[in-house]
Amino acid sequence: MRTELVSEPGVPARPNEDFASVGLPASGQGGALVVLDGVTPPRGETGCLHSVPWFTARLGGALTELTVSLPDVPLADALARAITRTAEAHSQTCDLSHPRTPQATVVLARWSAETVEYLVLSDSALLTESPDGTITPYLDDRLARLPRASLATDALIDAHVRNKEGGFFTAAADPSVAARAVTGVLPRADVRALAALSDGAARWVEKFREGDWEDLFRFIRKEGAWALVERVRALEAADAEERTYLRRSKTHDDATVVYVEF
Repeated sequence: MRTELVSEPGVPARPNEDFASVGLPASGQGGALVVLDGVTPPRGETGCLHSVPWFTARLGGALTELTVSLPDVPLADALARAITRTAEAHSQTCDLSHPRTPQATVVLARWSAETVEYLVLSDSALLTESPDGTITPYLDDRLARLPRASLATDALIDAHVRNKEGGFFTAAADPSVAARAVTGVLPRADVRALAALSDGAARWVEKFREGDWEDLFRFIRKEGAWALVERVRALEAADAEERTYLRRSKTHDDATVVYVEF
């Protein structure tokens, strides 16, 4: 098995808000990966004493343990348990009902000798490669499908679309959000490799149009996960002044790639 994990902050002086892990049980059977992309809040009150990296470390650590130690628990249930555990860690000190309470996008995958399970919540991405070379993206595209007018201001997002019916969902403090995730189970024989990416790494496709998901997957397999992050950084730097592609987005975003080849 080949595994690669790269996670780099968008700005070296700021903490990385992403989280990534690969768990391989001591039995040697199967494994799991976790990728979280912490949501950077706008300036202002969040109702919480804790940082986004604190939250993603707590949630990611819980998911790493639960996906590996409880292989018979569906991924959505594991996410719900991890959210509950993380919420309990700061419910006495923080207002977890605040719309900007720390939160994250989620990608989970878990494989055994028979199956590959997956879960995607919000705008990170999971790609799988079949034995014949077909690349399939598994995406939660609810945020991308929203009208731009509904995302015009932070106040509109908080009031009408963030973790709201008809909007988009992230892992915050409500465990019921796990039921909103895109989930599925594939035969292990139909998957020979997979890649999970935070949206900072997925910019290669979604912002800069360097290729499609198939091109991106083949780039990672040939050049490596670190090469993809380096390429994204070069594209971000080239666009820093013109803002042709990034527009309202931050110039540099945290970028995480996990690649697993069976």
